[in-house]
Amino acid sequence: MSENKRKERTLFVFMEEVSLNLKSIGKIRTFETYESSLNSFKKFRNGKDLTLSKITSDLIIEYEAFLKAKGISKNTSSFYMRTLRAVYNRAVNKGLTQQKYPFKYVYTGIDKTQKRAITINAIKHIKNLDLSSEKQLDFARDMFMFSFYTRGMSFVDMAYLRKNDLKNGILTYRRRKTSQQLHIKWENCMQDIVKKYYDEQSDYLLPIINNNVEERKQYIYYAHNINRYLKKIGERIGLSIPLTMYVARHSWASIARSKNVPLSVISDGLGHDSELTTRIYLSTLDNVEIDKANRMIMGLL
Repeated sequence: MSENKRKERTLFVFMEEVSLNLKSIGKIRTFETYESSLNSFKKFRNGKDLTLSKITSDLIIEYEAFLKAKGISKNTSSFYMRTLRAVYNRAVNKGLTQQKYPFKYVYTGIDKTQKRAITINAIKHIKNLDLSSEKQLDFARDMFMFSFYTRGMSFVDMAYLRKNDLKNGILTYRRRKTSQQLHIKWENCMQDIVKKYYDEQSDYLLPIINNNVEERKQYIYYAHNINRYLKKIGERIGLSIPLTMYVARHSWASIARSKNVPLSVISDGLGHDSELTTRIYLSTLDNVEIDKANRMIMGLL
């Protein structure tokens, strides 16, 4: 048997090996990215595996057409393509197949997303809704407002906040996406939400994760359900875009910009990493300026 034949591998098997290796070294988010991309490609192939050498530009063009026909967005399609390309290039680097650039004719960029910010009046409306008789909607609204109050904190970071992250009136946490450490001045509106859901037995600040079940599963479950209930709230008040947790983050930045908060302060407030153009020429600012901006925005409510 020739060397090439001996090394012939299939995409599904190779990608699963790569995914499991990522999981074993703690790269859970990347593992999930690879898994979702592989599942999508398996649907395209009706579960039929293929050798790495059979991955051609024609096949990938067909896959892109398949995604489009399924109503998959351009950005999601590009996300799958970039993941598959990374796996393919890894196989090439390992000498498992020859480089034939099969992804050169499909879209692998990032398309501009539709507007996901709402006005300060819409935020006020959400804040003032009487949801006391609808517990699930009330909880979703509170998590949305907590994110807005904390400069658009992402839901995953909210979920993992621990009680000992709050000391001397300062909430300190590290962004799970970038590992950047952020400090937020604790305000009464934040305390009101935490107090409302306070659990003496839990190590966590918010009632998203408890101590007894796998943390990530709980976070994913709550993220899905909260966004589902937020969309109902958005429909109720007549928003033109779906209301999600991400809207809180986008809106904080948009409202701050509309009030002439410097772009550098907004960038630091959101915890953007150095890859973003807004941070290339800006030094990290004193948290006092960021806290001042956040207090000004909350004063609008």
